[in-house]
Amino acid sequence: MNITLLVQFLALMDEMRSRDEIVQEFERVLDRYGFDFYGIVRQPKPSEDPLSLLLAGRWPNGWPQIYIKKRYVIIDPTIRYLGHAQRGFRWRDTVIAFRSDPHRKRMERMMVDARGHGLHDGYIFPVHGRRGLLGNMTLGGRIVDLGPVEMSLFDAISKKIFWRLLELSDPTVLAGMVSTVDVQMTRREMEALHYLADGMTSNEISKILDISTHTVDWYMNGIQDKLRAKNRHHAVALSFRLGLIS
Repeated sequence: MNITLLVQFLALMDEMRSRDEIVQEFERVLDRYGFDFYGIVRQPKPSEDPLSLLLAGRWPNGWPQIYIKKRYVIIDPTIRYLGHAQRGFRWRDTVIAFRSDPHRKRMERMMVDARGHGLHDGYIFPVHGRRGLLGNMTLGGRIVDLGPVEMSLFDAISKKIFWRLLELSDPTVLAGMVSTVDVQMTRREMEALHYLADGMTSNEISKILDISTHTVDWYMNGIQDKLRAKNRHHAVALSFRLGLIS
């Protein structure tokens, strides 16, 4: 029955015309599942306040302030794990991944603090775009066990609700987050770029393409200019974000 609820919410989200309508219906779904708290947030830059990027959410009283004051974001295992995750995962599974981390004790203190505020366990679902990780949806509170199908459905919901709330909250921000792929590469440049992404040197690429290393370097300079990249590593990173390579 709960799975049907998720499918219905996913299908009806496009028909909802206001932020309040979407949030109200979403919170009804979470209440049925037993989740006490949640957050849908844009990915902050190092200088940004995460609370200012919250699209929707409800947290234990005082917890966001404690989280920021104690700088938990630096060692939070769920946030660190999020940078590598392609799909949703459970909070408690991340602690195992960092069992040998030098900040393990501080992580454990954070978990104790969280449980003291009613955050016993939860899940986090990443939202990606052409520019990489753009945000996430976090669900937590009481212990709730989700099956594989439910995880997949919440993963789909996280992406759809993120973009819908962003669209309704501030279309100008949405436009800025969507990268336009207008970089025109030649066939040779694309070949060189793919080999560069595989970690090859100019000498190795020259042998595969049967051209001189000087010519390879000439292609690389052209690629960097077109992407406005600072160096080759930056060019590869930008190419992944723009979907030029995968």
